[in-house]
Amino acid sequence: MDMNKKDIKVLLVEDHTMIRMGTALVIEQTDGITLAAEAENGVEGVEKARELLPDVILMDIGLPDIDGIEATRRIKELNLNAKILIFTSRDNEDDVFAALAAGADGYIMKGATAQQLTSAIFAVNEGTAWLDPAIARLVLSNVQRQKTENNVTNEINYKAGKNTFGLTEREMEVLALIVDGLTNPEIAEKLFITRATAKAHVHSILQKLYVDDRTQAAVTAMREGLV
Repeated sequence: MDMNKKDIKVLLVEDHTMIRMGTALVIEQTDGITLAAEAENGVEGVEKARELLPDVILMDIGLPDIDGIEATRRIKELNLNAKILIFTSRDNEDDVFAALAAGADGYIMKGATAQQLTSAIFAVNEGTAWLDPAIARLVLSNVQRQKTENNVTNEINYKAGKNTFGLTEREMEVLALIVDGLTNPEIAEKLFITRATAKAHVHSILQKLYVDDRTQAAVTAMREGLV
């Protein structure tokens, strides 16, 4: 472990005592992460964010006083550098898109494992958009529906100005096809390459985007304006 590297300071905003206690325990037992403070409602969460300047805020949506979405919006308006990871049992479309619109940097369900939760904290702290797989599929489905409704063409567009992940032009082409929902064999056929080459490109893309699967890669691509 790098002794010069500081722990990630986490502010936990959760009104349910048992959930807060269990989550706090996970955070405290994870190397590289420190629990800076806890808050039981949205107003307290905003105040502690301003006071403590945490690196990551784990934010429930269903909070007293003001909900997690409004708390997220207020914290982002303060221009603090904190990343906000929505931590909730709500997975309906309105809440998901309202949270992302408010500036949330990630979205994870309370049913996630301890490892998934800590991975999400590390990811958003590094600036990587992290979405629970179920939420990622919802976002991806919505974006694809909007593309259809707006009659957006499926032409591959290499946006070099937005590519800050070091993707090659070919990988950008493959990424666009991942967003369109193509499988590796379909990508290979579309680009006139072997299936092994297509698989290698997909693997490289996942590594460069710091994501675990194709769905998260697609969501990151759309959120970062890569496609």
